Amino acid sequence: MKFFLDTASVKEIRDGVGTGLIDGVTTNPSLVAKEGRPFKVVLAEICEIVPGPVSAECVTLTTEEMIPEARDLAKVAKNVVVKIPLTKDGLRAVKRVSAEGIKTNVTLCFSAVQALIAAKAGATYISPFVGRLDDRGSDGMELIHDIRTIYDNYEFKTEILVASVRHPVHVLEAARMGADVSTMPYAVFEKLYQHPLTDLGLAQFLEDWKKVPRT
Repeated sequence: MKFFLDTASVKEIRDGVGTGLIDGVTTNPSLVAKEGRPFKVVLAEICEIVPGPVSAECVTLTTEEMIPEARDLAKVAKNVVVKIPLTKDGLRAVKRVSAEGIKTNVTLCFSAVQALIAAKAGATYISPFVGRLDDRGSDGMELIHDIRTIYDNYEFKTEILVASVRHPVHVLEAARMGADVSTMPYAVFEKLYQHPLTDLGLAQFLEDWKKVPRT
């Protein structure tokens, strides 16, 4: 499974990429706003750091507006993936720009039927928001299971990009279900390699090493 960072922080991205474990980045208007710099400046810098896909979101609502916006974003760098909302107008735009070779990430998916029609429209990625479903009392990961089943049934090429990941258990469950990608905040990524028993074991080994004769 591929790991993406869900951030627009260049500092976090540099650190994540430096581990050799990060395969891509997703951004959204809320994340970019935190950086306090022009959107395309931030996007271009991220695309230079990250060799893999970098999702950048359309902020228009109609098909006629989203198509030129998607084309414009795709020109920033070869690894830009255009995020388009899962609406009727959005899927029309996905169909059009996908035919032009522009990669798309259909975002704000909350049902398996939405994921089905996004795949039919030609989406490169579908982004189900599992954490937001959990917040509403639903089982967000059950949606991932349903999408995986549907995509396998019909051999769709659209990749399942699990979004709104809140903790390492989301990542674990996504991997078990065969999701293609998990995109996560930097703080969640940092928790993936942490375990108290690892820390205790290391401390014990180092303490025992002090007892080993040096000569």
